[in-house]
Amino acid sequence: MKPTDRRDPAMGAAVKRGVVAIARRGERFLAIRRGRAVAAPGRVCFPGGHVEPGEEDREAVVRECREELQAHVAAVACVWQSVTPWGTALSWWTVELDPAAELVPHPVEVEAIYWMTLEELLAEPMLLEGNREFLLKGLQEGDPERHFGL
Repeated sequence: MKPTDRRDPAMGAAVKRGVVAIARRGERFLAIRRGRAVAAPGRVCFPGGHVEPGEEDREAVVRECREELQAHVAAVACVWQSVTPWGTALSWWTVELDPAAELVPHPVEVEAIYWMTLEELLAEPMLLEGNREFLLKGLQEGDPERHFGL
């Protein structure tokens, strides 16, 4: 079985896969407010999306940043993995973003772009729970430099 063809052994079905991009500028994380026409409308989260068939996670995180924000990023490292309550296997990637990059939100997928501190993200009532879990896990592990890509 190739890494891009993950299957649930108990079910024999392909597992849905997604990627999440963790970009930082100093102490601030790149976050978006999801558009009204996509799943979880109006929720705040890190950029990301589904992995296309035949695509590696590293390629997917670069593509998703380009599609959602017209951002050219370099995928640095997968720092965490999780599974959503609806069964999507997520890979959380730190990415490098050109400091001078001008981000342009996709008109349907992204309502707004933010640069938020850890404290601001955790205080955000519309933050997706998976994002909150990622942030809290990084604090609990005692190695936020690795987890958050510092």
